Amino acid sequence: MTRERCADGRLRRGDPLVATAPPVRAWLLVEQPGPWGPQAVPESALPASVRAALVERAAALGARLLLIRRPGRTGDGPRRWGWADSVAGTLRWTSFTDPRSLTRLEPGSGEPDPLPVYLVCAHGGHDSCCAIRGRPAAAALSAARPGQVWECSHVGGDRFAGNVVVLPDGLYYGDVTALNARALADTHDQGMVEPSLLRGRSIHPAPAQAAQHFLRARSGDRALASFPPRAVRRVGHETWDVRFDGPTVRVRAVFHRSDTPLTCSAVVPAAVRAFELVSVTDAPACAP
Repeated sequence: MTRERCADGRLRRGDPLVATAPPVRAWLLVEQPGPWGPQAVPESALPASVRAALVERAAALGARLLLIRRPGRTGDGPRRWGWADSVAGTLRWTSFTDPRSLTRLEPGSGEPDPLPVYLVCAHGGHDSCCAIRGRPAAAALSAARPGQVWECSHVGGDRFAGNVVVLPDGLYYGDVTALNARALADTHDQGMVEPSLLRGRSIHPAPAQAAQHFLRARSGDRALASFPPRAVRRVGHETWDVRFDGPTVRVRAVFHRSDTPLTCSAVVPAAVRAFELVSVTDAPACAP
């Protein structure tokens, strides 16, 4: 029998997208046309000394290191490396021709980019679902936003493919397809999020991502800037209070075991985490 792919299993089970964005505050992006091995940077065509230097530099900077390439794997002319700070909301690009120059990169250099970029995980060497579902989404996004779209190496959450990360904001989306990709970009251009596809924002911990989701669902407010978390406090077993400007939202993590592995490369099932809303407590009104 053919084994069920991880994205198909996730859709069948209905594993929630909410609060599944990994914690990332800064991003180091290096253009390297494919193919990429299962471990993208260590198994790329970059010189060995450059691969080691990039991994070391990203770790020192606390950044997520991703390889990127244009949809279609074109690689003519100078390449670029980018630095995105999702806390500051900035993105800069620097051109290079000699990969050895990457051993001396500085995050503050480069030209600022005022436009968002869309990273679409298409890392088939890591998980086939990322290629099968990611590449059509990348092609559709590229047609809608020329020059703003890159295929990228593994971003986490293979079973949510097609996975899209919008930088510099650090928004993670899942279940992105060739059919809904343009609408997602249109929504982002309007300063809003698409809750039905949103996994979370990488600068916030998972409980805060979940609490934001519940406030958006409660209010109907889809603005990206709405509901910034102010504090997260653990108050019990798998239970957190997330304070916003006004309400405090209590969320609880619940777990169930999947009936199939969570990635195509895994061999055993694992726990799936979801969050449930416990309460929303509004701040008391000030006395006159």
